[in-house]
Amino acid sequence: MSDTLSTPQLSPMAQSYKGAQPHHVVIVGGGFGGLYTAKSLKGKNVQVTLIDKRNFHLFQPLLYQVATGGLSAGDISSPLRAVLREQQNVQVLMGEVIGLDPDSQHIELKDGETIAYDSLIVATGVKHHYFGKEHWADIAPGIKTVEDALEMRRRIFLAFEAAEKEADPQRRKALQTFVVVGGGPTGVELAGALAELAHGTLKHDFRNIDTAQTQILLLEGMDRVLPPYPPELSVEARKSLEALGVTVRTSTLVTNIDGDVITLKCGDQQEQILAGTVLWAAGMQASPLGKVVAEKTGAELDRAGRVMVESDLSVPGYPNFYVLGDLAHYAHQGDRPLPGTAAVAMQQGEYLGKVIRKRLADQAVVPFQYKDYGSMAVIGRNAAVANLGLAKISGFPAWFIWVFVHIYYLIEFDNKLLVMTQWAWNYFTRKRGVRLITGDDDLPFETEPPESEAQDGPTANQPEKQQTVAKI
Repeated sequence: MSDTLSTPQLSPMAQSYKGAQPHHVVIVGGGFGGLYTAKSLKGKNVQVTLIDKRNFHLFQPLLYQVATGGLSAGDISSPLRAVLREQQNVQVLMGEVIGLDPDSQHIELKDGETIAYDSLIVATGVKHHYFGKEHWADIAPGIKTVEDALEMRRRIFLAFEAAEKEADPQRRKALQTFVVVGGGPTGVELAGALAELAHGTLKHDFRNIDTAQTQILLLEGMDRVLPPYPPELSVEARKSLEALGVTVRTSTLVTNIDGDVITLKCGDQQEQILAGTVLWAAGMQASPLGKVVAEKTGAELDRAGRVMVESDLSVPGYPNFYVLGDLAHYAHQGDRPLPGTAAVAMQQGEYLGKVIRKRLADQAVVPFQYKDYGSMAVIGRNAAVANLGLAKISGFPAWFIWVFVHIYYLIEFDNKLLVMTQWAWNYFTRKRGVRLITGDDDLPFETEPPESEAQDGPTANQPEKQQTVAKI
């Protein structure tokens, strides 16, 4: 690969920076990639328009703490206008982009408005992937947005409340059984937080149930949790999870979810379990805008729907059209695409700011090169794993590094202070203060058995449920 890339010849419209109007950069998406691109263009001779469906930036790595009552949504969210208010060359618009035309260089918003651009940057991220079982979304919510986290929190705490009132032991046990599907960083962190919540925080809050008897099952289709991490850290993560009371099942797939009955497959063996709450952390796929990009530009998509980009993050054939972050399939470094992490998106955002500045000055640019400073996942109190390249750390040292890094990368000072204070209080008191149930009080399945199951005995076509459901 060449160390430099030639300066592309942009269309006449894309050369507007040479006239009276500044070069117009439109950024779609206010996540890590989009926000860091906008910040890197501060004070430059460009006009930036940042468009997002929400009016805030969300620190997604800590969403699981919102879902388990450790933090509030406001602690990890920052209004985009507040973050960028000192940048006079940036305008923030709240809207949803549904279409684009790279030839005439404009985008279309859901409300019908069109906006012209000289350079376009798309960073709309990913959504949950249920591998063709989209109807599972109502039963097994994922965690990518604030609404997702609040829905998880509602179901988690509602399950304990329902168990407190449930007289039937089998139903009570189902209500106190939680299944986390996916053993990657999100699944591991979510399962660990659930275990600390059930076996610690809530231990003395109820009278009719013992929350210490809560069962948390973490399922992973691969042969170990945290598959991208070194094997020794996967082993340490599993030990820490099991020490918290999490049952870890690897090489196990979910083949069906029907209400509170979960069908699992491990090798040639199939079994069913009863679980009142199923939480999804198993897979992601590109946002719908990725497909629009491919249709309009002819760009290739990978199996997850991500756009395959050039070494400068541009869409092939369109040098002033860039895709970055989770939506980009970047295969120009190493033997596999870059992971969809916040660190990658941040670095790509800063890189694109430099690319635009250099191209406006008719300077050549170098390909994007990701600097991997390591990866880490927290399991619980004083328990984490960190892969820092030459150093592989677990336990309290890894946990301390994880805390420091996450506070450092929170966007606003207010958020840093709030999270640090909340974590310190939770650490010494073992309390999670945001244990609120919002929304309706409906469970994701019926608490009473259907009438067909309330007959004197099972029929030939309706076998008794407890005979087909395995205990865990």
